[in-house]
Amino acid sequence: MSFFDFSPFRAVDLAIDLGTANTVVYVKGEGVVLAEPSVVALETIDGITRVRAVGDDAKLMLGKTPDNVRTIRPLRAGVVADIEVAEQMLRHFVEKTTGSRRRRSGPEMVICVPSGSTVVERRAIRDAASRAGARRVYLIDEPMAAGIGANLPVNEPTGSMVVDIGGGTTEVGVISIQGLSMAMSVRIGGDSMDDAIASAIRRRHNLLIGEATAERVKKEAGGVRLSEAEVAEFVVVKGRDVALGRPREIEVGRGLISEALNEPVDQIVLAVRRALENTPPEIAADIIEAGIVMTGGGSLLPGIDAVLAEQTGLPVTIAEDPMSCVAIGAGRTLEELAYRGVLHAV
Repeated sequence: MSFFDFSPFRAVDLAIDLGTANTVVYVKGEGVVLAEPSVVALETIDGITRVRAVGDDAKLMLGKTPDNVRTIRPLRAGVVADIEVAEQMLRHFVEKTTGSRRRRSGPEMVICVPSGSTVVERRAIRDAASRAGARRVYLIDEPMAAGIGANLPVNEPTGSMVVDIGGGTTEVGVISIQGLSMAMSVRIGGDSMDDAIASAIRRRHNLLIGEATAERVKKEAGGVRLSEAEVAEFVVVKGRDVALGRPREIEVGRGLISEALNEPVDQIVLAVRRALENTPPEIAADIIEAGIVMTGGGSLLPGIDAVLAEQTGLPVTIAEDPMSCVAIGAGRTLEELAYRGVLHAV
């Protein structure tokens, strides 16, 4: 290293998909380096509250904490619900990804936000990032980041449609020439699916289950448009019997899980159809050729792509890395000047 080479002191720029369920961090020049749940565990001792755990460690505590420890998800429906806890979580993730690197100033951050978020909600995210140590904060709409991450031609005068199903929201975006020709954000996502499963099991079996169990059941047995053989399969579920007040283990058929998921899936399909109805005709013609690209964890639900294709009459594909697609797209705006025009300063 020469005398005038200050590269070890340069800030490590980050792109962050700050999601309701998970936070994904992309480091400029390295790619995705962190993907952990957006959960914080706070412990109160002698009236003083401190952070006990963040991310994976905090998620393990969901529903299992003593009275002096509480687990918080600082984001709800894709926006900041608790700015102080969100700041602590962001600071933890930033230090975890950049702590070993020497730097003189904070990183430049690109943060993904729902397209339907208000100015107040966007400022809350900016403030949380600034307090977490960012020297400069840019925001990018989630559908745009998803489109870039899925390698859609966002810089060209060609229409593309992306559907990003996250934990708290589903983002539907029609992209053309670095802009959103049509954007729709509905507060339906993976959390809604978990809630629907928990409600169905309580109704049918009188069994109360927690968030973590509902999510596990969704991943193990969830799906729509199941075959007869799949409907006959079951998954073991443990919880508390509401009537007897004691722990109980039951077998839940996949048919019940699929039935419970129909409502949130139908709402997602309805949002896509409404977006298509409001899409300019020339762009709609492009979408007929290119089809719809799905991203986000919700796109991994078996059968949801087939349902969307059937209801819209368009080809539907799932992005190569749907879980990290939004963070990858945001990260590319740090590395390629051609995409800088999609960023917003708040």
